[in-house]
Amino acid sequence: MARTGKKLVPKKGKKKKGIFKRILRKVLYVFILLFIFSIVQVLVFKWVPPLFTIKMFLNKMELVFSGAEDTEIYYDWQSYNNIAYHMPLAVIAAEDQKFPEHSGFDVEAIEKAIESNKKGRKVRGASTISQQVAKNVFCWPSRSYLRKAVESYYTVLIELLWSKKRIVEVYVNIAEMGPATYGVEAASQRFFNKPASKISRQQAALLAAVLPNPIKLSAKNPSIYVYNRSNWISRQMNQLGGKKFLEQLE
Repeated sequence: MARTGKKLVPKKGKKKKGIFKRILRKVLYVFILLFIFSIVQVLVFKWVPPLFTIKMFLNKMELVFSGAEDTEIYYDWQSYNNIAYHMPLAVIAAEDQKFPEHSGFDVEAIEKAIESNKKGRKVRGASTISQQVAKNVFCWPSRSYLRKAVESYYTVLIELLWSKKRIVEVYVNIAEMGPATYGVEAASQRFFNKPASKISRQQAALLAAVLPNPIKLSAKNPSIYVYNRSNWISRQMNQLGGKKFLEQLE
């Protein structure tokens, strides 16, 4: 058969399809890398204490650029066994009483929050301790749907890869408990002049009472609201079963 010498020109549709496939492949590679990175992150923090969180870093920058006299970020990690059992019990009583039972999300609380917000009442949160750890350790501060999606993803990961004990250990170490003060050890030293291993039941309840707004509320100089809330938390600690309740976290 004679050759005509004509070149075969690829159709435009096929060319575009090829470009789309290459882009799709690259996007898939990126997602796979991000997935692997997130698994490694969570596994590392299963055993290694976070050196700092994004919130701590931003707090530090804010203090520096505002010209504050004291630009120190108070944060001192302590292992679970070096923290009085009152503290993990207090935060569970105050923030998430279903913590040992759920898998990262309190569905009932979420439904109640949605209904409350629909009725135009004060915006009600429904974040569990697991969600707050995911947000504080792995996410950036934002109210966007993207950040919430990333938070939910990391919540699932830490529930799968960490123990409940590890989750609450991280929480009581990184939660903001006062201005530029993160974790129970730093808060206990600053406000009560004692290590976290020595704080009393009432002092743990006071620290848990300020968690909703640690900038305006103070454990060192508690308002009537903080004092009353700490008493409620203390009663809840009793009702949960005290120290025995924490055995579920092992």
